[in-house]
Amino acid sequence: MRLDMHCHTKEGSIDAKISLTEYVLRLKKLGYDGMLLTDHNSYKGYRWYLRNKENEEFQNFTILKGIEYDTCDGGHILIVMPEDVRLPILELRGLPVRLLIEIVHAFRGILGPAHPAGEKYMSITNCKYYRRHPEILREFDFMEIYNSCVTPKENEAAALLARQYELPGTAGSDSHKSDCVGLACTEFERPVRSESDLIRYITQEPVISCKGSHYAGSNRDHLGAAYDFMLRLFYLYNKASGSVRRSRREIEIEELLALSVNLKQRLRETQLIKLLQQQFRSRSRRKRIRQQLYAEANSAHFLTNRSANSGLE
Repeated sequence: MRLDMHCHTKEGSIDAKISLTEYVLRLKKLGYDGMLLTDHNSYKGYRWYLRNKENEEFQNFTILKGIEYDTCDGGHILIVMPEDVRLPILELRGLPVRLLIEIVHAFRGILGPAHPAGEKYMSITNCKYYRRHPEILREFDFMEIYNSCVTPKENEAAALLARQYELPGTAGSDSHKSDCVGLACTEFERPVRSESDLIRYITQEPVISCKGSHYAGSNRDHLGAAYDFMLRLFYLYNKASGSVRRSRREIEIEELLALSVNLKQRLRETQLIKLLQQQFRSRSRRKRIRQQLYAEANSAHFLTNRSANSGLE
């Protein structure tokens, strides 16, 4: 089964110039069986698809729900969640990559770095967190090893990293314009019809083939030296956008903690309590979160010891 695993549409990404309908028609013409929709910090494109999925052009073609998330310290991360899981926080850019990993895994999703050896600010190996903690790559489920919009050298570096950390590789065009659609292909040996299928395939039997060709029409190729200035502007925009969404992220984090015992346990085990607290502006809220997490841990420890003691009597 042939999929384009990195796709942007104008219904969901503000910088995309191609509609989902045009995207699907072009992929069908090229012999693709489906696509992973990965708009920037948004499921708007996928929600548009759900409202129009009975349209003729979408028949006999698989459209999977994904997202490309902008972290505050680890670049762009591709995420796939099970079809029965809805996490509004994934549409609120600005989480630290380490916390993002625990949230996604706590709710049975998978994630991997997009264009990991690409441009600074956008790619994990060109971000400060990776330089301080290169072992973070072991926590991902896959890695994009071919992206049509980065250089062949950067794709080679990504493939080398994937082999080093024994991660399955994926390929995606990263298309924002029509002439880039279908320039990268991920091939699966068996049909992938749902997000859960894709998650199982990547985590349990990752026999995947990746191929593609370089897209020469990106801003990077056309702007030259001015592209560095544009990257700096993007960095500032991403920081400002993340800051604006901080209050909403705080609400969503508290709701996630209330929903998932698994997430709280993961945060305690990985010693990320301090990082979690840093996501809250209010000192009282930070204190309350810490007390809640450790109170539950102490309660669980007490009940475990009590049960063990009762069994010995």
